[in-house]
Amino acid sequence: QVQLVESGGGLVQAGGSLRLSCAASGPTFSSYAMGWFRQAPGKEREFVAAISWISGRTYYADSAKGRFTISRDNAKNTVYLQMNSLKPEDTAVYYCATAPHLGPLLLVGEYDYWGQGTQVTVSS
Repeated sequence: QVQLVESGGGLVQAGGSLRLSCAASGPTFSSYAMGWFRQAPGKEREFVAAISWISGRTYYADSAKGRFTISRDNAKNTVYLQMNSLKPEDTAVYYCATAPHLGPLLLVGEYDYWGQGTQVTVSS
């Protein structure tokens, strides 16, 4: 079974940066991609970014384009989310997840294993 552990969340002022990490263990070779989602209080979980393990192709939500960068280190089975120019509306719990198959990678239902989440709070 795949296990995912996120880290790197915290409190930052608007305009600041954070880098989230997601360390994967277990049979990650069976997954096609890794994704980041976030969920703010009272809102649905939403897609942020995803990356293919093999090709490195990246996918971003419109809210993340130009500010966030997803990357991977295959040797470490780790995916990163560099978040710059953070805004108060980025405040949420951020989750990483594995996607077993090729697809749009935008939907929660495309992912099978999830981490426990890491809190990101951006103050104004």
